Amino acid sequence: MATTGVFNGTKMILQMSTDDGVGYTTIGHATSSSFSFSMDTPEATSKDSGGYQEVIAGSRSGEVSFDGLVAYDDSWDVDNFLDYMIGSSNGRSYLYVSWGTASTGDKYYTAKCYVSSIEYSGEAENPVTYSGSLIISGSITTNTR
Repeated sequence: MATTGVFNGTKMILQMSTDDGVGYTTIGHATSSSFSFSMDTPEATSKDSGGYQEVIAGSRSGEVSFDGLVAYDDSWDVDNFLDYMIGSSNGRSYLYVSWGTASTGDKYYTAKCYVSSIEYSGEAENPVTYSGSLIISGSITTNTR
């Protein structure tokens, strides 16, 4: 059943695919994630603009940011992201990302992406954490579960 009303952010899940979006694995122990969309708006002001700025629709882009707790026994953890960024077998390779809820009837977003940053952090007497970002390459697709 589709989600209604204001809901808890815990329902939002970030999933990754290494097989061109056929199957997805939820990233383990995520504490937050966000999907940011933007569109470039090149200026198109001319003498015919009546003194008002005009713009045109330009390139669209997206970025996914995430944070989590490191658990090496997760199906998808920080080392998977690092492998797709710097690894000898998958380094500098693209992945597919899916972001949304798992509820039937809810929208979710998918796209091809590259790992653009990873931070791996350990502080005394605290859980080891990671955070990172993915840069979308190409179109962003909207689907419904």
